Amino acid sequence: MVVISVPCMNGGRGEASYAKNSDIQRTVISKAWPFLEETIKDTFSSSFPGCFNVADLGCSSGPNTFLVISKIIETIHKLYHQVNKKLPEFQVFLNDLPGNDFNSIFESLPDFYKRIKKDKFGPCFIAGMPGSFYERLFQSRSINFIHSSYSVHWLSKVPENLETNKRNIYITKSSPPSVCQAFLEQFQRDFSAFLSLRSEEIVSGGRMFLTFIGRSIADPSSKDCCRLWELLTKALIQLVNEGLVEEADVDSFNLPCYFPCEEEVKSIVREQGSFILDTFESFEVNWDPSDDVNNKSFVFNKDRCGQNVANSIRAVTEPTLASHFGNAVIDPLFARFATLVAEHLAVEKTKHISLVISMTRKQHAQP
Repeated sequence: MVVISVPCMNGGRGEASYAKNSDIQRTVISKAWPFLEETIKDTFSSSFPGCFNVADLGCSSGPNTFLVISKIIETIHKLYHQVNKKLPEFQVFLNDLPGNDFNSIFESLPDFYKRIKKDKFGPCFIAGMPGSFYERLFQSRSINFIHSSYSVHWLSKVPENLETNKRNIYITKSSPPSVCQAFLEQFQRDFSAFLSLRSEEIVSGGRMFLTFIGRSIADPSSKDCCRLWELLTKALIQLVNEGLVEEADVDSFNLPCYFPCEEEVKSIVREQGSFILDTFESFEVNWDPSDDVNNKSFVFNKDRCGQNVANSIRAVTEPTLASHFGNAVIDPLFARFATLVAEHLAVEKTKHISLVISMTRKQHAQP
């Protein structure tokens, strides 16, 4: 597969960085944890290896990077204690594109190792693994457990033949059927390749746990996956009307992502054939993660919520947008986007749909 490089999240620790604006990803990790915990417990229902190799794909950087890894290690530690087994050694591979801010990750390693030692967990060795997960990353049959959160909805490249998707940056109600089909087919190719590649790297009976943005119904232009991007498009069109952005630049830009429905995901897993689908779940998350029923101190303020959402989206899209439209448009673009989101949220609290799947690698054919 020829992989076109897609820019990473905003690195560093600045105000627009992913590290400071990844609360929604943290909320998703928290909501998905009960399903992940059950998957881990099932993994160790009959086997207790002395060394356990874990890969986190699309790890990015910031406080969330070690969150899942820490919880996985803690859970396994408890399981081994329950059956009085010697604690395993952990080898953890953190994967993202080469442009990811790995330096920030490595700078935080001493604190992570200090916590591991304090809690008396088994030895843990962390390694960075830069590269696209649409290519081979690891040795054959070397990984016991693969985790990925909010990454697999990113495609290997922008689909081809989107010339008719004018004044749109993703699928909308006005997108021709051919555009919807192009996005779907690119996701089918990418996700099938992802499963095939991981099937070579994961051991027989190994587990894979994925969380990504999807949609609740078959219609690919449904508001639960498209409304946010329609508002970002509207902000771009405002800049076109003000002479700050060329309309041709908007017409030639599309986001390299796709948000599938349940049946699309299940169909690809069945057709690719390397994995058994154990669990499929979904849940909703507000665009602004601070607007949560468990947050008793939350008071709705449309402008603050609009800015929170704009900051979150900027953290994950700024490099992609800046590479196409230029750095000068980023501040005015997201100022307008924040206002549009605030106006929308004052009328309707649209939510992200998160899909959760847990899979087991089928037995490898004997040589």
